[in-house]
Amino acid sequence: MQTPYDWITIAIFAGLIVVFLQRSVGDGEPQDSILSYLPPSIGCAVSNYLGNHGYDAFAVIGIVAVLAYSYFVLKPFKRQG
Repeated sequence: MQTPYDWITIAIFAGLIVVFLQRSVGDGEPQDSILSYLPPSIGCAVSNYLGNHGYDAFAVIGIVAVLAYSYFVLKPFKRQG
C-alpha cells in the first residue's frame, strides 16, 4: 500500500464488496450474478498493476472504466423496492 493506485483500487473493490453483500442478503432473488462483479474486480487489479509500474494514463483510464461499468451495469445507487 505505497501508491495512490493501491488505495484507490482497494477502495473501489471494497465498494464492490459492499454492493454485492448488500444485494445478496436482501429480500427476494438477487437481480445480478456474481459474474457481473468479475470485470470491475479484474479492472481494479490491472489498473493497480499499471499504475504501480508507471503507466499512469492507462491506469487512470482503467479506473474510470471500472467506475463507469460499476455505475451503468451494477447500478449501485438504484433504489430497491
